[in-house]
Amino acid sequence: MAKTAKPATKSEILANIAKATDLSRKQVTSVFDALAVQIKAAMGKKGPGVFALPGLLKIMVIHKPATPKHKGINPFTKQEQVFAAKPARKVIKVRPLKALKDMAK
Repeated sequence: MAKTAKPATKSEILANIAKATDLSRKQVTSVFDALAVQIKAAMGKKGPGVFALPGLLKIMVIHKPATPKHKGINPFTKQEQVFAAKPARKVIKVRPLKALKDMAK
């Protein structure tokens, strides 16, 4: 069985970006922290619920409504059962943009 490549760690990513941009590692870390603050503001209660990182990805908050408990058929056993109710919730969706899709080719 072939070994799979491990994804880069946070430390490796910061080091590679610092090397590529001639910035210090501390400066790169502060850029990532500032980006996290921007995303948090966009995803928060007062934010629009959408954040786009141009050319890479789009992050959205999807509001899922509550569902009542209901009867249905279990697809595995084919027997009727009662499915539990689910409360309303927020789900984060991340969509890749065209440039990111093109990188995978």
